[in-house]
Amino acid sequence: MSTSTLQCNEAALDQWTDSARFEVTRERLVEYAKATNDQIAAHRRGDVAPPVFAIVPVFQSLLEPALEVVPLPVLGKVLHGEQDFRFHRPIRPGDTLVSRGKMTGFEGLPNGTRCCTYLETRDEDGELVVEQYVTSFIRGFDDGRRIGQLSPEHRLDASIKQNPPVAEFLQHIDSDQTFRYSPASGDPMPIHLDQQVARDAGLPGIIAHGFCVLAFTSWGIIQALGGEDVSRLKRLAVRFSRPVLPNQDIHTRAWPTGPDCYGFETTAAGAVVLRDGLAEIAG
Repeated sequence: MSTSTLQCNEAALDQWTDSARFEVTRERLVEYAKATNDQIAAHRRGDVAPPVFAIVPVFQSLLEPALEVVPLPVLGKVLHGEQDFRFHRPIRPGDTLVSRGKMTGFEGLPNGTRCCTYLETRDEDGELVVEQYVTSFIRGFDDGRRIGQLSPEHRLDASIKQNPPVAEFLQHIDSDQTFRYSPASGDPMPIHLDQQVARDAGLPGIIAHGFCVLAFTSWGIIQALGGEDVSRLKRLAVRFSRPVLPNQDIHTRAWPTGPDCYGFETTAAGAVVLRDGLAEIAG
């Protein structure tokens, strides 16, 4: 079937998924920190969750809205394009988290369609813990319409990068990183685990999970700019632009863009892999 005859199901926009519950254990937090080579002691002890761990409790709530909105024949073309976390308080061991999500809008473009899913995570008393805006991109499928609400902008002004960075660090993605990250995160996608599946998808081979790369960058930013205190991180947003391969080094630079606000960019082998990064860190 030609994708030109397909359209997203706008009637399924703004329909909440059923709530999903998640029990946070110290062991699960330790496993995630180790799987992302996290160097912050409180994360490695499991005293508090690394920031990108917030994607783990919402994984089911992230997938379900796409199944209702995106046409089935193009589901395999969906990529994770952007991520925007809003942290209200850190996740800690012993928390019982309740998450739900909904797709809020989509926009057809000549090279594909972008879709926004909004996710919220609360504790069992109803306190808001984390909000997330996830932008997915459907390659080669132009819906032809713009309907609903898309993710908030977080573009990095290119002129900022002419200034010296206030933080700069190099990190290494291990050869077995994807095999450790997959069980720690609950993400079983085979392009991160099977060379042949990855090549069949047009990739050079196994690629690192985008959230794993972001987790590396996030603990590096907290270490360099946040006094190793995850509770100071209030927002973390980024655009995923290229895949990272196992055994590659990633290089992150950050610049101040306003009070308690930093823009950042991450490269690998000279190419930008995370762009339009934004970190808000309370003083």
